[in-house]
Amino acid sequence: MDILKKPLITEKISAMNERGVYGFVVEKTAKKPEIKAAVEKMFGVKVVSVRTMRYAAKLKTRYTKTKVVSGYTNAFKKAIVQVADGEVIDFYGEI
Repeated sequence: MDILKKPLITEKISAMNERGVYGFVVEKTAKKPEIKAAVEKMFGVKVVSVRTMRYAAKLKTRYTKTKVVSGYTNAFKKAIVQVADGEVIDFYGEI
């Protein structure tokens, strides 16, 4: 099972990248030691700390010509990972 789904690329996270802090969307069942091991294995860096947060699904309603369509957005878990000083994760290397 792949714990790391995708990296977070937002303005706030990109500003924190200079300090060695990176964000990832992870599996909802992933625990902090599993996330740490996955990041260290995938990117070859030393992880100092991992912070996680869960986001609940939100109700969304859309009005169409024939009816009202209601549904939910996806729930997800986000991990904020801090790497050791001097180490860098390069998300844009393959572009």
